[in-house]
Amino acid sequence: MEKKIRVLVAKPGLDGHDRGAKIVARALRDAGMEVIYTGLHQTAEMVVETAIQEDVDVVGLSLLSGAHMTLFVDVARLIKKKGLDDVLIIGGGIIPEEDISKLHKEGIAGVFGPGTPCEDIIKFIKENVKR
Repeated sequence: MEKKIRVLVAKPGLDGHDRGAKIVARALRDAGMEVIYTGLHQTAEMVVETAIQEDVDVVGLSLLSGAHMTLFVDVARLIKKKGLDDVLIIGGGIIPEEDISKLHKEGIAGVFGPGTPCEDIIKFIKENVKR
């Protein structure tokens, strides 16, 4: 039996809007993945510590506040610092087009905006998780 993909869905920062994150978390679960949802108002350190404790394959970050260049990058740098090179990092939310390539350079493998079909996120994870 193949091991299920474990995904941490996290809401870093002070953004209090979690409807999209919950929809994605449910879609990932329905696609057969194990999903851990952190809840709101997580620090980068809390996200990474949870990723370590839960031994996840993917960290999915959701942010609508505009602080993605700080918070997503902080999480990515901490993940790298902790040696979690096999963890796929993805992000979603209100992210300007000009920031996407910058996020990719910082280690955010996939960036998904509002209206992205959940099937696209599921496919991206399945194609990019290192096994």
